[in-house]
Amino acid sequence: MAAKGPTEVGTLNARPDRRRHKLRDKIARWILTLLAVLALAIFNVASQVAAQDASGVREIESPAGPASGEPNLVAGADGRVYLSWVEAAGDKGHALRFSVLDGNKWSAPRTIAEGGNWFVNWADFPSLIALGDGTLAAHWLVKAGPGTYAYNVNVALSRDGGRTWSKPMAPHRDGTLTEHGFVSMIPIGGRRVGAVWLDGRKMASEASQGAHGHAEGEMTLRFATIGRDGTLADETLLDGRVCECCQTSAAVTAEGAIVVYRDRSDKEVRDIGVVRFEKGKWTEPRVLNVDGWEIHGCPVNGPSVAADGRRVAAAWFTAAKEKPRVNVIFSSDAGATFGPAIQVDDGSPMGRVQVLMLGDGSALVVWMERAASGAEIRARRIWPDGSRDKSITVAESSSARASGFPRMARAGDSVIFAWTQTGSPSRVRTAMMKLPPQKGT
Repeated sequence: MAAKGPTEVGTLNARPDRRRHKLRDKIARWILTLLAVLALAIFNVASQVAAQDASGVREIESPAGPASGEPNLVAGADGRVYLSWVEAAGDKGHALRFSVLDGNKWSAPRTIAEGGNWFVNWADFPSLIALGDGTLAAHWLVKAGPGTYAYNVNVALSRDGGRTWSKPMAPHRDGTLTEHGFVSMIPIGGRRVGAVWLDGRKMASEASQGAHGHAEGEMTLRFATIGRDGTLADETLLDGRVCECCQTSAAVTAEGAIVVYRDRSDKEVRDIGVVRFEKGKWTEPRVLNVDGWEIHGCPVNGPSVAADGRRVAAAWFTAAKEKPRVNVIFSSDAGATFGPAIQVDDGSPMGRVQVLMLGDGSALVVWMERAASGAEIRARRIWPDGSRDKSITVAESSSARASGFPRMARAGDSVIFAWTQTGSPSRVRTAMMKLPPQKGT
């Protein structure tokens, strides 16, 4: 047999070398790809952490279960923060539950009430407050007849921290099968509950006939107090003609209660109204700020008021002159007079506002702003002189009604947020943010 030449021998020996080189190159490419993926993941996590650090907002685990919504937050006189919400329970039933913040964690939830005939609505949500003596008061809405908007306010009290609750009662005694809702509760004298609500007793009887939709007539704004023993007193008509389905809001100043709401003039101008309890009686209604928003229908977008001694801040949404705005306004004399309106939003607001007074005289306003993702929950700190901090994005949200109204409450040097995350099922989410430093520090 002829001997193989050097070229043939070299060719034969080179083949396994090339295969080994190709394998090494392939492994190197895999490693480089894996390293690139890991680097991208680390970068994304770092970006998220940086964004969280920049805003100061961090989510805390919510005590609410699946199919939950309509959250509300309130801080008691002792600084404890209470979260309440509605949750699906049983076959087509609902439950009102609450939890108390302990540090940066929520306590195990407790049930206030359950029912299968509740009126559950994205904008007309239940609430919970704490009186000065530790008594808790909660409200929710129960259907009163076949009409869509025939429902009553139910209020129950607890004197043992929410372990047991009294038999519910209504702060209204008209007996009409009409709308009673959009309730604001405040502590009165430390031992009584003050309740403000929209009352449809003057409206026509369509609701009692099972009609779908609001009846014709005038929606009113009313007030009453409820004692710890369930006694009803101080029933008062605050305004005889108001917007039909915008939230009310109430606070207690150093000189008495103040209530803000969306008014309704004979010409369908629906600016924000205000009444105050002064020297033993309620003042006549007046307009908080002349926006001139004429709208032939309820925008379902109520105002918010907060007080700290004689300092008061009120925030609201308006679309007067086809220009949507969220405004805030300040008072230094318990709401007797107010300064000029200050714009809060970033240019494309949906409203759904709430305001908190802070210790240095500034106010924190939370609202919903349209965004590329649909909507965002944003917050901004504003001072009475009109200076503003940069807005903070609390969470991404949705422009759908089911996303509800973001809520907040102050816990020492922190602010707690709650909102409804839409989906199937929806769920209440919560977050915490350290208060930004005071102006000039």
